[in-house]
Amino acid sequence: MPEPFVVEIWGKPAGVVLKEGNAFRFHAFTRPFFELDGHQFNTPGQARLAAAKLQPPGENARAE
Repeated sequence: MPEPFVVEIWGKPAGVVLKEGNAFRFHAFTRPFFELDGHQFNTPGQARLAAAKLQPPGENARAE
């Protein structure tokens, strides 16, 4: 079984990516990343980029 890939944005956990077949499914931990929960990506890096777009630098304090 492949290891999960933890996605961190600006030093805070956003979610985890699990390999499912030929894709990687994102499972969100907190807001604003719930928007990506369940989405599939071709690579873990694509999932991280999508999560980073939801929380630009300087906005990490407001997410909590």
